[in-house]
Amino acid sequence: MDPRLKTYIVEDNVTIRENLVGTLEELTCISAIGFAETEVEAVRWLAENHDQWELAIVDLFLKQGSGLGVLQACASRRPDQKVVVLSNYATPDIRKRCAQFGVDAVFDKSNEIDALIDFCIGQSSTLRQPSSSR
Repeated sequence: MDPRLKTYIVEDNVTIRENLVGTLEELTCISAIGFAETEVEAVRWLAENHDQWELAIVDLFLKQGSGLGVLQACASRRPDQKVVVLSNYATPDIRKRCAQFGVDAVFDKSNEIDALIDFCIGQSSTLRQPSSSR
């Protein structure tokens, strides 16, 4: 089994996406398996590859559409698949709205990257434990 957490990124800013992937691949056990810049692209990929990903990192403001539509599309995911939001707008209202969509965590791009890294490390460890110890 691949020890790296198969991660799909929904982020329309190329610089942020490249820096995020570089940081997470260096500091955690994730492997970026794809990305989308729009809601339609993300929803389509997640539907067509529903068994291929373990973590989705979603920005809320995209080139077209909204990350909220992506979150809604992930509502029927498997229990071991995690969805987190990474946004510049992680206000209490946004966090509440994301919780209503069943999001596993919300992180602010400006000051919670360390918490995202910790989440990824923890998720990778949880998924890679032998079944009997989960």
